[in-house]
Amino acid sequence: MTGTIDRRALDAGHTLVTPLTTTGASTALHTDAYEITMLRAALADGTAAHRATFEVFARRLPAGRRYGVVAGLGRLTEALQEFRFTAGQIAMLRAIGVADDATAAYLAEFAFTGNIDAYREGELYFPYSPVLTVSGTFGECVLLETLVLSILNADSAIATAAARMVTAAAGRPLIEMGSRRTHEEAAVAAARAAYLVGFTATSNLQAGLRHGVPVTGTSGHAFVLAHADERAGFAGQVAALGTGTTLLVDTYDTGAGIRTAIDVAGTDLGAIRIDSGDPAIEAARARTLLDSLDARGTRITVTGDLDEHRIAALADAPVDAFGVGTRLVTGAGAPTAEMIYKLVAIADAPGADAPLRPVAKRSVGKASIGGIKRASRELDDAGHAARERVVATPDLIGRTRPGRLLQVSVVRHGTVLHSPTPEEVRAHHRRAKTELLPRDLDLSPGTPRLTGAPAGRTP
Repeated sequence: MTGTIDRRALDAGHTLVTPLTTTGASTALHTDAYEITMLRAALADGTAAHRATFEVFARRLPAGRRYGVVAGLGRLTEALQEFRFTAGQIAMLRAIGVADDATAAYLAEFAFTGNIDAYREGELYFPYSPVLTVSGTFGECVLLETLVLSILNADSAIATAAARMVTAAAGRPLIEMGSRRTHEEAAVAAARAAYLVGFTATSNLQAGLRHGVPVTGTSGHAFVLAHADERAGFAGQVAALGTGTTLLVDTYDTGAGIRTAIDVAGTDLGAIRIDSGDPAIEAARARTLLDSLDARGTRITVTGDLDEHRIAALADAPVDAFGVGTRLVTGAGAPTAEMIYKLVAIADAPGADAPLRPVAKRSVGKASIGGIKRASRELDDAGHAARERVVATPDLIGRTRPGRLLQVSVVRHGTVLHSPTPEEVRAHHRRAKTELLPRDLDLSPGTPRLTGAPAGRTP
């Protein structure tokens, strides 16, 4: 990494670094300055060497949500393996006064050597569910806060919104198409998160390359507009992509576009796409027209500012697939998961055998629950989730009713042990979702039926 420090900005009390060019894959500076300054103070007073445990949880779900979906764990373990401080990064931290000599020396040798336990990716979570637990020394654990939260919060928000859309679609395919509505890297992560909970494909090529998400796409309005008329545009697309392609028929007049599409491609046309108007009305008209033209096998894909509620409203419409973008990848459709990273136990002395002392915040509205926790989901006789059982003693889990352990060993002594494939995550999510009751899957605003707060200990 190279960069220059603006000394006038430093003198004025501001920190500006310009320009910075990352030459390696390090994720170490995907963090906040206060993580480094906390480490600096902890090194100075000795706390950095004390054993500690941090927990990731959400005090509440976004307003109206009845469950959340954990996503981002696979991306987190990949990022953790690249969490190394380069000489250039350390030089920057020293130059701007964030790191002193002792901190710089610590960072130069840093590699996470602790443990991580977590809910599986694709698992459901509820308020106070101990979604992820990080254990090690205070120094190494505190450095991971921002990296952990930035990945889990973003991916879990997308996955939860996408899971609700999958419910609304009732088995019909969903295509993620939000790349042009968000940051370029956020688009890749969003495509992955949506796929893990049941989306069929994405339009984002990088998501296909990096994460193996199936990729699809055909044409936009620009292609039609680039030709002398709609017929010429359709003819060019069919000549290149075959009659199985999807033709975008609403550039000018949807009805006329459908007639032209079938005239050009024949009745074996794969699909049409409608991106404007009232989708229920337009889809019904399109199906009637296609059938009258003997194109009964031609499918209808609807796109255009869809969310779970708009998809649900199309339950009886003759729509075969949905393309979802803006309201999946932006805050309007995927509000923050509100996960936080809190210290729940710490030793009062260095050493592997020093006992851990539970700690908790008690501030109004932001209280936490101290102690290392383990969780299971108790099931009723029908296999539905009856309780999120969270206890401090693992051997108490699952004694009263049938259930399953929710946390798995993800990292041990700095080595990643748990790295399921996307298909394994998709399968786990499907199984977990079958444990919900119909009222849990209701898309109308409601409150979570389950909670991860230990009995009698809800702040």
